[in-house]
Amino acid sequence: MSSSPKVDGSALSGVSETALMTLQVRATEARRPDALIDDPMAITLADSIDFDYAKFGSSRRQDMAVRSMAFDKETRRYLGDHPRATVVALAEGLQTSFYRLDAAGVGHEFRWLTVDLPPMVELRQKLLPPSDRIRMLAQSALDFSWMDQVDASDGVFITAEGLLMYLQPDEALGLIGECARRFPGGRMMFDLPPAWFARLISRGLLRPSLSYRVPPMPFSMTPSQVANLVNEIPGIRAVHDVPLPPGRGAALNAALWTMQRLPLFDPVRPVFTLLEFG
Repeated sequence: MSSSPKVDGSALSGVSETALMTLQVRATEARRPDALIDDPMAITLADSIDFDYAKFGSSRRQDMAVRSMAFDKETRRYLGDHPRATVVALAEGLQTSFYRLDAAGVGHEFRWLTVDLPPMVELRQKLLPPSDRIRMLAQSALDFSWMDQVDASDGVFITAEGLLMYLQPDEALGLIGECARRFPGGRMMFDLPPAWFARLISRGLLRPSLSYRVPPMPFSMTPSQVANLVNEIPGIRAVHDVPLPPGRGAALNAALWTMQRLPLFDPVRPVFTLLEFG
């Protein structure tokens, strides 16, 4: 792929454009000699797209790699018990999770369904290696017809990595509720920013660079609000607060450990949630 002409990334806009930022951050991390994440496909993909990544500011951040590692860990755990399950990646963007998991010793029987908007699916089809275990649907995650394309007989694990915060609250909760209704026995993982962070982003007061403004984030929840979903949405059997995997640096890891475990910090920390449907 590296010898082919680069593909123009400027067709991506709005929320879809954030996928280029997260890809660049992850690829930058993967290039380090002390990389947190083994993600050669992210490096290849970032190098295959013609785009001015400098508009996003510095890519020397750990957050996107740590986020992907958290999703990988829970997906891997589910596939350990359900090796032929289908993983549904909602608004997958330019994630390279399938390739990391396929190399991670969980076997090669699990199937993958990407659900994303047409420009993103077109880019993925051009640049990522095909597999007879990967299917792609060019549609919004809020068009629930994708659920009809999921064979849940061997299990289903749904990821919404970096998605729900960009939806309206009723859309996000509606999506969770429909997944719970349609996929008993399955699981769903999502992440959300704390409300203060979402407010600053939405007002344009927090930017990765002067030349780039992250799209508004209308949806956020506190850990206690997320925990209460088990009482509010039929079909949710359990809610798990997922701890973040270690990053690089003792001070960072001490801070993450403390914030995850002291309720005092619940209003100010991000949420990583695993739902069990039953």
